[in-house]
Amino acid sequence: QVQLVESGGGLVHAGGSLRLSCVAAGRTFIRTAMGWFRQAPGKDRDFVAGINWSGSSTYYADSVKGRFTISRDNAKNTVYLQMSTLKPEETAVYYCAARVGYGVGYEKREYDYWGQGTQVTVSS
Repeated sequence: QVQLVESGGGLVHAGGSLRLSCVAAGRTFIRTAMGWFRQAPGKDRDFVAGINWSGSSTYYADSVKGRFTISRDNAKNTVYLQMSTLKPEETAVYYCAARVGYGVGYEKREYDYWGQGTQVTVSS
């Protein structure tokens, strides 16, 4: 079992920045690929960014490339999502997810564990 707890969401003006954090507890974190997804009201949960177990490889949705950065600190069992130049259409609940024993996946069905989500609201 892996328990994931996100934090760092909030209200920000368009063009602003936020950093999300996700702390993992339970199973060893180091052999786990991590991902961030987001879900707006009435829409599907979409891939935002992913990072492999070592942090050597990162992956992003086209819509966030150049603005978002995913990173991890295995000593702290924590993965981060630095978001900049935020847009109102990026208002959503952001979820952290863990994929045990594999590389990064782009589909939500590929992940084994999920956090409860943190709300990000971008005002225009």
